[in-house]
Amino acid sequence: MPPGEVRLERIVVETDRYRVEGDVKLPQEGYRSRISDYINRPEQEFLTLVNVELRSIDGSGRDWDTPVLMLARRHIRLIVPTREES
Repeated sequence: MPPGEVRLERIVVETDRYRVEGDVKLPQEGYRSRISDYINRPEQEFLTLVNVELRSIDGSGRDWDTPVLMLARRHIRLIVPTREES
């Protein structure tokens, strides 16, 4: 997709060990422009996020940031789109 045809949507993903906040690239409109459509593609085994912050759920301090994260779909327990406050 050309850059003008994509948008970044900020989401929070929880696994058993981490709360992951990052951006997912979606089309501006049409097919697969919703998070649910993008996530539920049967051929997709990994969710690719950019501008990612990982925070340990158990509070152990094993937190880090990374520019790109590929998260195996089987580890995802929860996905929530965030709302940017204006």
